Amino acid sequence: MLRDDVYRRPLATALERLGIGPGWRCADIGAGGGDVTVALAEIVGREGRVYAVDSDPLARDEAASAGAAFSQVVAITQAGEDLRLPEAVDLAFCRFLLLHVEDPAVVVERMRHAVRPGGWVVAQEPITSAGRIAGMTLSMPGARHPDVGAVLPAIAVHAGLEVVDAWAEAPAGAGPGPVAEYLRSLTGVDPGDDPVVLPPLVTVIARVPNGC
Repeated sequence: MLRDDVYRRPLATALERLGIGPGWRCADIGAGGGDVTVALAEIVGREGRVYAVDSDPLARDEAASAGAAFSQVVAITQAGEDLRLPEAVDLAFCRFLLLHVEDPAVVVERMRHAVRPGGWVVAQEPITSAGRIAGMTLSMPGARHPDVGAVLPAIAVHAGLEVVDAWAEAPAGAGPGPVAEYLRSLTGVDPGDDPVVLPPLVTVIARVPNGC
């Protein structure tokens, strides 16, 4: 997917810092097209498991199709606010999800409860208004919480998680290329040759305390 193309580095960095490996149990919450699901399945191998969770049955089917080559992928239709998995997982991951849900704090709390003590919750969310097209502020009227990335570390702490790492990255470009193409797919606006800074993606890596 194009979003995976332009935001691939933050995803790869997060998974590398976790030290995720074969045999892990993971959940991709708001799996969408399945690009994160596939990335996780490739790492955990056949001894692991990846739950591709999405509230939209069509999106769930898309994620299941993307992960069809991996027997370890299990697709589930479920909203993040109602998250209940068949087993405790080592990692619950979401990307570009919390900006759309009714209450991001509730979803992060449900993710925490889905993870075993000592396991991980990782969230990657944008600060939309920090994006720029030719110096002008980017907006996303269809999102409930377009700048949720700005408060993501606080949401994690409020959910009882231990924030181990947090950072922001923003792809940028000018003229034709993946950045311009992604912006056009996201907003319907063709930036032409104007310089573009996509919304910074804030990554929070947080641990579930032992004993929780």
